[in-house]
Amino acid sequence: MRLKGVELRRIRMPLVAPFRTSFGTEHERDVLLVRAVTTEAEGWAECVAMSEPGYSAEYVDGAAEVIRRFLLPPVVALPSADPHSVEPVFAAVKGHPMAKAALQTALLDAWLRAAGMPLVSFLGGVRATVATGVSVGIMDSIPELLDAVAGYVAAGYSRIKLKIEPGWEVEPVRAVRERFGDILLQVDANCAFTLADAPLLARLDPFDLLLIEQPLPEDDIRGHAALARRMRTPVCLDESITSARAAVDAIALGAAAIVNVKPGRVGGYLEARRIHDVCVANGVPVWVGGMLETGIGRAANVALAAMPGFVLPGDISASRRYYARDITEPFVLVDGHIRVPSGPGIGVLPDQAALAEVTTRTEWIPL
Repeated sequence: MRLKGVELRRIRMPLVAPFRTSFGTEHERDVLLVRAVTTEAEGWAECVAMSEPGYSAEYVDGAAEVIRRFLLPPVVALPSADPHSVEPVFAAVKGHPMAKAALQTALLDAWLRAAGMPLVSFLGGVRATVATGVSVGIMDSIPELLDAVAGYVAAGYSRIKLKIEPGWEVEPVRAVRERFGDILLQVDANCAFTLADAPLLARLDPFDLLLIEQPLPEDDIRGHAALARRMRTPVCLDESITSARAAVDAIALGAAAIVNVKPGRVGGYLEARRIHDVCVANGVPVWVGGMLETGIGRAANVALAAMPGFVLPGDISASRRYYARDITEPFVLVDGHIRVPSGPGIGVLPDQAALAEVTTRTEWIPL
């Protein structure tokens, strides 16, 4: 399978609800889609980098440039552009896992479509549907938070995740637990605390949370291990887990009782599968994190979540959680679950009319 060319397509997706970032509040997503055209099939993928380097060092303009200038040229020289062959080539480029994941996933999708194999089968998935949770951002008030959670509970989400930060931690969790009883509940700090906040974070223990996600900075593995010894709530790592090797180290140090796997953060679905395997071998539960994906990225995440080690509900969510109109057939929540696509590759294709409406520019790169 040789690569004939790649299309870099930018789309602008209006969000159903504003999304708060370290650079302000976003009302839409600037998304980079990658379409790989090979001698045998076409493949699609979504780059999960955000507009600004807030969640990670990557941002969408930079990811497009890295793909264009540094990732594509060496792929052209390969005898076969299958997803396994590009990994050693990509290793020469330091960092940029989201850019690498986007191009590798587009090639993986094309490769699997040519073989007539669904991504879920390739990854070793064992479920036809996956349980899904929802992430609830920081609100202006607790009553507003309770109204939002009530809506998601009514919609049937099987787990609620609350974002927390200094000044918005114990009381919001208490209010949600008191209002909604024994729902599956967890919190996500996005690196907002330090080890000095351990006594404060330990006040979350009485609320029987599934986990506290990434409470400390991503490079503070030893701090997470120390915090884990001072809390009953299991510590889950997100930003800290950049590879299977990082997962091995974190588990060995006692810093990660649970792991959140985001394929874009770790460089693609091959590495995500390795992290899954490492965690299963060590008895560590895993779940799939979300990055506000469209149906293109969501389809691949759902396939990943069907693997046996993903025993906790992920941040996959139905399409309408983020978008009034998705660019694929929408993913729908039924009894707290989302169906795993069963067609070849990622199992979905863009709706061309919907795609045309949101496209801001395209660039075709012949090879």
